[in-house]
Amino acid sequence: MTESATNWKKPSIGAAQIKLLERLSNACAISGDEGEVRKIVLSEIREFADEISTDAMGNVLAIRKGTGRKRLRVMLAAHMDEVGLMITSDDGKGLFRFQVVGGVDPRNLAGKQVLVGKDKIPGVIGLGPVHLISASDRKGAVSLNSLRVDVGPSNAGKVTIGDRAAFATQFLRTGPSLRGKALDDRVGVASLITLLKNAPENIDLLAAFTVQEEVGLRGAKVAAYTLNPDLGIALDCTPSLDLPTWDGGENTQYRSKLDHGPAIYVGDGSTLADPRLVRLLRNAGEQYKIPYQLRQPGGGGTDAGAIHLSRAGIPAVSVSVPGRYLHTPVSLIRLKDWQNSVALVHAALSMADYSLLKNPR
Repeated sequence: MTESATNWKKPSIGAAQIKLLERLSNACAISGDEGEVRKIVLSEIREFADEISTDAMGNVLAIRKGTGRKRLRVMLAAHMDEVGLMITSDDGKGLFRFQVVGGVDPRNLAGKQVLVGKDKIPGVIGLGPVHLISASDRKGAVSLNSLRVDVGPSNAGKVTIGDRAAFATQFLRTGPSLRGKALDDRVGVASLITLLKNAPENIDLLAAFTVQEEVGLRGAKVAAYTLNPDLGIALDCTPSLDLPTWDGGENTQYRSKLDHGPAIYVGDGSTLADPRLVRLLRNAGEQYKIPYQLRQPGGGGTDAGAIHLSRAGIPAVSVSVPGRYLHTPVSLIRLKDWQNSVALVHAALSMADYSLLKNPR
């Protein structure tokens, strides 16, 4: 056992970290326009990293070196971007057509408030009122072509083609839950900042705050090539499909559940997790009595999908906080699941050494 594991103490996720998550959640950073979150990240990590750079894609790469000989180089990745909208054409008088950026269901959009562009011009996504739509038309699916972002005539000249529009939801703590927009993956960003500040000394921690994950894991591909780690862990937020079925029956198809701890991925749509890393995380959970769950194999994907295909191949796994209603204007997580997620990853890193990778997958 490493010395870091023998003396392990879990990092704190308390009032300061919740305030950081609030700032990150309320920031607007649609894929390709992550500057507002990047600014927060840089201000938080400046005093804690030995090296910091921002690459051509906009990824923030930070290295905190450990002590001792032959240290593992561990890449932790969390994406700064969120799903949202992009303005595509001007219909006049403050009405704008748009396309979604990332996986957004148009059924979640009508009537939602948004903030448009760098100046955060307030707008609303308009759809014809129910009183004036025929019953037959209401049976059809809502199409993007039937929706407009309405900023009003006085603000029409302040919006231009290509501007991003983010949901205007404000972060809120309510009992054991935290809710806000873009918790996928601002909770991962907050976790990575915390882990960088409390990096175990037995490893070199390579932090990648990535861009454009929601449109194809693009930033992580570049970041992994640059950092060239021995292994990688993606820190994300995974859909918690734990509600009853709509007919009132039991849902047996959940991917993860609230209140059951962080979700360790076995496989998803982009990665078959390295079993050595799955075992490491599970061993850490068992040894330090940190609750965890195994995310059922299925669709979706995280930055691990790009990391494990970089260079000659990099062992990779994902660890996610379970969250409800992801890729909608508001998402919800449990504080305890977030705390346990940070604890599990930190404990696993404290246990990691080169013997981990000596055996084949």
